[in-house]
This record gives sequence, structure tokens and C-alpha cells, in this order.
Amino acid sequence: MAEHAAFRSPGYTDPLNICLLTYRGNPTCGGQGVYIDYLSRALTELGHRVDVMSGPPYPELADGIGLHKLPNLDLYNPDHLFKPARLGDLASPINQMELLSMSSGGFPEPFTFGLRTYNYFRKKMPRYDIVHDNQSLSYGILGLGRLGFPTVATIHHPITVDKNVEVESAGSLLRKLMTRRWYSFLGMQKRVSRRLSHIITVSECSKKDISRDFKTSGHKFRVVPNGINTDFFYPLPHVKRSEDQILVTNSADTPLKGLKYLLEAVASIRKKRNIRLTVIGKPKKNGVIEGLVRKLDIGRCVRFTGRIEYEDFAHYYARAAIAVIPSLYEGFGMPAGEAMACGVPVISTVGGALPEVVGDAGILVPTADSKALEHAIVSLLDDPDRRHRLGMAGLERVKSSFTWKHAAQKTVDVYREAIDANR
Repeated sequence: MAEHAAFRSPGYTDPLNICLLTYRGNPTCGGQGVYIDYLSRALTELGHRVDVMSGPPYPELADGIGLHKLPNLDLYNPDHLFKPARLGDLASPINQMELLSMSSGGFPEPFTFGLRTYNYFRKKMPRYDIVHDNQSLSYGILGLGRLGFPTVATIHHPITVDKNVEVESAGSLLRKLMTRRWYSFLGMQKRVSRRLSHIITVSECSKKDISRDFKTSGHKFRVVPNGINTDFFYPLPHVKRSEDQILVTNSADTPLKGLKYLLEAVASIRKKRNIRLTVIGKPKKNGVIEGLVRKLDIGRCVRFTGRIEYEDFAHYYARAAIAVIPSLYEGFGMPAGEAMACGVPVISTVGGALPEVVGDAGILVPTADSKALEHAIVSLLDDPDRRHRLGMAGLERVKSSFTWKHAAQKTVDVYREAIDANR
């Protein structure tokens, strides 16, 4: 990790020394890792010096970006699931706290990551112009401001939405209580957000909903839309699209992603015509989605790919006639933007910020409405000219509005605001 000789107040055009914080950093863990990967690259390409401080699983970073690892018990590692890899690790009070919280059904990683981060900064006093927290929103992050480090945080969307949907979807009182326990870190995140001076979020919808659910003043927020990585998501015009194939990128058993409603739509369409659905993702064994596929008797026309490499995404999109985003809520809507970057026509719900991403370059339908999805899919499959027009419109929308260079430039503007406010 880069450490610099002395604190300084950078001029407005000077390169910044930036520390990005993420309690989980690997892109395979979801949006957190993807955000850190793309933003760190874009900030570096603008000429800034970037380090990432992360808990495991660690990020895969581009050349020139420093990585400082903050080990934890890594209790979700399949090699030693729910137990420490080494008993000696329990000598640490923070590790003891982490194990006890997890054992009682909690999710302690954001909290304990913040404590480890604060301890590191207090002991080392590394030389950074700005510290940027990626939605850990831990009490320890507040301590960085007291040490003299200007600090901003990104909140991608209000996790309260995930909690409410999962509690509602839980089948029993015990499951509802367990879900509430897992989301108990939310109280900390709400309190921390109210004490930060600058919060980055990715859409106007997220700003409104976070401000409401976290009871955090709207004047703290700066909206910086995510970019789309066109190194991996791009058109392949030489690949022939399958006229009856639709595609969805989905955390298959996450209720918020709305895959249930798309499967119901596919089952209904299949009674009248050929249709195939490719799901980039993998359902839990014997989980809700596997059960629904069996119940609807659509196993022959639904394919789950499991995890795929980033290099393969463009080929999957190129072979699809339509991409569908059935989410009940998205703080930004990266799957919609990625499909559009590949020139694929998009059908999306109006959940959360999806209309801000799709605009008039796709078809929008209500959330949790399998009939609306069915109608939109059938009408678009029957209209190849419209599919072509929407695909081109989506591609142009991404090029003009959703690049990581744009996102990095706007993020740096927020950094400089926070630095000036800290002087």
C-alpha cells in the first residue's frame, strides 16, 4: 500500500492519493467487487493514485493499484464454512466478536471490517487525501474523520428494500426472525450515514429511498451513475441471434431479483410457442427456484449457466434475442446497462432506478407482474425491426451516459468537495 511522507492539501487539479475501502472485494461476490474494480481502474486512468483496502475474498485489481489486505475469519469460505481456518485466529477480540455474531445468525463483516480499518489507520497514519468507503458504513469509518482523513461513502441502494422483500418471502415465523437477525447491521449503517458529510449514490431513485429509509438528509447526497465496462460488454454483430432465446442475469434465489415472475411468464409463453430462457447464474440446490422450475414443468427450456467468466458475457448476450430484467428493485440496474452495451433489446421492470438507466431505449413493465412480462416478450419476439431499433438505442445510451470515465470524473468532484469541507 502506498504511504506518503506527509499530509498535504491538494490543489484542485493535483492528482489525489485515494484509499477505497470494501469489506469484500472480489467481483464474484457481487456488485461491491465490480464497483471497486471498475472505479479503481477509471480513477487510475485519470491520473490519480489508488489503493484498495479489503477484507476477503480479495479483489483482482489492475496493475498500478495497491492492495492492502485486512484478514478476517473468512467464515463464508467453503473450505472452512462457518468456522475459523486456524484456532489461533480466535486470540483476537475482533475475531471472537465476529464468530459470536455469525454463530447467533448475524452478519458482522461490515462492523468488524470498520474496526480493523480504524485500527490500521490509527497505528499507521497512511497519507491519503481522501478515504472512500464502499457501503460498509461501519462505526469504525467514522473514526477516520476524527483522525483527520476526509471520508465519503457510497450507498448503492437502501438495504432496507432487500430486508423487507426477504422477510415477506420467508415462509415461517422462525425464518422471518432469522432474516431480521441477519439484517441487524442495518441499524449501524443508518446511524453512520447520518454522520457523514458526503454520500455518493448511483441514481436519483436511490437518493430518495436511502434518504427516506435511513432518515438521512438529502443535501449529503451526490448522484454519480455507475459506468458500464465496455471491455467486457459490447456488440458482436457477426454472431447470429436466436429468435426464440431470452436472457437474464440473475442471483437466482434472491427474491428481490424477481426471477419467479419471469419463469411464470416463460411457462405461459411455452404453451403457445417455442421459447428458451438462459439464466446466467445458479439456483440453490433444492431451493425455491429449482422447485418452481419443476412445478411449472419448464426444465427443458430453462438453462442455468452457473458462474461464467467476464470474457464470455458478450457471447451470451450476442446469441439472445432479448434481455429481461425482472427485478423488484435495483439501486442502479447494472444488468440493464450491460445488456444495452451489448446491443441487445431490453425489457425491464420499473423497479427502483431501472427507468433511469433504460430511459426510452427499452420496454418498461410493472414489477411483480408475470402477465406484463409475457405480453412484452411476445410482442418483441414478433417484431424484429423494433428489436433492432431498441438494441441500437440502448447501445447509444450507454456510450453517451454510462461510462466509467464519466463516473470517475464525477466521483473526484465529490472527493474535492469533501476535502475542502475538511479543511
